[in-house]
Amino acid sequence: MTGEVSLGGVFVPTLLVLALAAMALSFLLTRLIGMFGLYRFVAYRALVDLSLFVLTLGLLAWIVPLLGYHL
Repeated sequence: MTGEVSLGGVFVPTLLVLALAAMALSFLLTRLIGMFGLYRFVAYRALVDLSLFVLTLGLLAWIVPLLGYHL
């Protein structure tokens, strides 16, 4: 994985692109968890949301190079 991505001639760090994608995915996951009412089983919702974001970012950083994308 290279250090930056060119978006319209502007170089953006790869981690920023992955973090934005992870934020969108974790937002969808938190909405899904909220719809099913699973937040009633946790004590600290904000900690669960942060952990979900970190895990999603780690998963994206691990899986994107395996798929053949060179960000």
